[in-house]
Amino acid sequence: QVQLVESGGGLVQAGGSLRLSCAASGRAVSTLSMYWFRQAPGKEREFVAASTRSAHSTYYADSMKGRFTISRDNAKNTVSLQINSLKPEDTAVYYCAANTAYFVRYECDYWGQGTQVTVSS
Repeated sequence: QVQLVESGGGLVQAGGSLRLSCAASGRAVSTLSMYWFRQAPGKEREFVAASTRSAHSTYYADSMKGRFTISRDNAKNTVSLQINSLKPEDTAVYYCAANTAYFVRYECDYWGQGTQVTVSS
């Protein structure tokens, strides 16, 4: 069973940066496609970024391109999400997720508990 634990969230001023981390156990991240999603208050959960099992290619939601960077560290069995130039509208709970697909498939089998990111103006 894969377990995912996020960390790195917090309160930050607009314009600042955060690096979220997701530690996996139970399976090597190199054998998983890894994702970040987020859910803002009163809104549906939305896709942020993915790093695929195949070639570890990266994909981003169109609105996330440029400020968000997903990366993985196979040696540490972690996946990270770097967020720069934070905006108040980035306030959300950020979730790490995973599946065994080789390419992007938004339905994930494994989810973390989420980490809160709050951006003040």
